[in-house]
Amino acid sequence: MVFARKRFGQNFLHDRSVIAHIIEAINPKPGDPIVEIGPGRGALTEDLLQAAGALDAIEIDRDLAADLQQRFGDRGLHLHVTDALRFDFAALSEAKDRRLRIIGNLPYNISTPLLFHLLKTPAAILDLHIMLQREVIERICAEAGSSEYGRLTVMLAPWVEAEHLFDVGPGAFRPAPEVWSAVARLTVRQEPAFAVDARYGQLVTAAFSQRRKTLRNAVRQWLDVAAIESCGIDPAARPETLKPSEFAALAQLIPAR
Repeated sequence: MVFARKRFGQNFLHDRSVIAHIIEAINPKPGDPIVEIGPGRGALTEDLLQAAGALDAIEIDRDLAADLQQRFGDRGLHLHVTDALRFDFAALSEAKDRRLRIIGNLPYNISTPLLFHLLKTPAAILDLHIMLQREVIERICAEAGSSEYGRLTVMLAPWVEAEHLFDVGPGAFRPAPEVWSAVARLTVRQEPAFAVDARYGQLVTAAFSQRRKTLRNAVRQWLDVAAIESCGIDPAARPETLKPSEFAALAQLIPAR
């Protein structure tokens, strides 16, 4: 048996009822272009293979990869032994001539950069079913004005429709983490919901760098009060009260460099 390695942030799912719930939410069909990130000991892999007939899996741990290859290599598993942060999802989508369905119990320590990496090429991805620390899922799915709403929410909003599906307790994993997890469905748009470019990310990062600042003070290096008011936004508002589309409108007023 391959034991969990802390440096990879591994916690292996084993609860059959949770596994069944996840598979039901994904609803994989024969021929679906499924990509499983971090299959670990294969808790989801067997059911996904049975439903889809084949799948690609990305596993950085060579020992786990060897075990998976031995168990599932002749059953349609196409294994990529590499870091998901460096994997070319667009190339795989092009090779399959299909938008990919991404599935993964994502390591908490790389979850945010991995999501941003995946959404660099949104036209390559149809949807994501991901399990993360519950507080991260709550941030992804948060509404403007809530305590969970922040930079991650706003940065993902142009590209995905996010749905918090259900929570998963620590006992569903070995070793058991100290926190609860949750599963979410992210349906990916091929084109953003509104115009975004580098200015959007810069503005959002600055706005949430100090949450207690008013919008006027948070973004004054780029926009004055008149510019903010021209978008129908109160300069004294807190950034966490603005909708993603309002951040986009403000970003468009920043002179392009």
